[in-house]
Amino acid sequence: MPASTRPLRSKNSINASGGDAMLIAGDVSDEGQAEQTIKAVVKEFGRIDILVNNAGINRDRLLLRMTPADFDEVLQVNLRGAFLCTKFVMPHLIRQHYGRVINMSSVVGLSGNPGQANYAAAKAGLIGFTKAVAREVASRNVTVNAVAPGYIATGMVEGLTEEKRKQILERIPMGRFGSSEDVAETILFLSSGGASYLTGQVLTVDGGLIA
Repeated sequence: MPASTRPLRSKNSINASGGDAMLIAGDVSDEGQAEQTIKAVVKEFGRIDILVNNAGINRDRLLLRMTPADFDEVLQVNLRGAFLCTKFVMPHLIRQHYGRVINMSSVVGLSGNPGQANYAAAKAGLIGFTKAVAREVASRNVTVNAVAPGYIATGMVEGLTEEKRKQILERIPMGRFGSSEDVAETILFLSSGGASYLTGQVLTVDGGLIA
C-alpha cells in the first residue's frame, strides 16, 4: 500500500466501523501548523482526550558521513514535533482534568544503533521528554508514557535481505518480528483506564530484544 494512501484508508476504515475521523495534512515541526492542527481537532470534536506523537523520519548515515542537515531534520520532526503537539494539546487536557499522551520512541533510543546517531538521539530525547512532562502534569490526571518498538514487520523490515532478516531474528528471544497490531495494542492499553496509574514509563515492544 503506498504510504500516501494509508491515511485516507485509515479514515475510511474508522468511519465505516461507526467512528468519526478527519484528516489534516501538515508539518508537526512547524509551530504554526502544529497549533492550528490542535485547534482544528478541538473545533471539530469539542475536546481531545488522547495524543499519540507518531510522526517520524530517518536519515540514516554513519556519523562521519552524516550532515548537520541530516541530524537537524530528524530531531525537528521526531523530537520538536512531539514537543509542539504536546505543548498545544496540554492546556485542553489540563482544563478537562483528563488526558493521555503517548510518545512513539524506539529501542534505538535505549540501546543505540550504528548509522542512526540522529534517530537514536531523537528517540532518547523523547524518552527524557516523556518522563519530565509526566512529572509536570501527573497531578492533573494526565498521563504521559512512551512506547519503544523493536523490529516491526513493516516495509523497512520486509525490504531487508533474507540473510539480514535471519541475523536479526537470531537476536530476538521470541524468534519473530513484531506486528503493527502488537504496537497498536500497547497504545490502546496506555490509552485505557487500565493504565490510569501508569505514567512516565517506557514500554518496549521488542520480543525481548533488549531485555
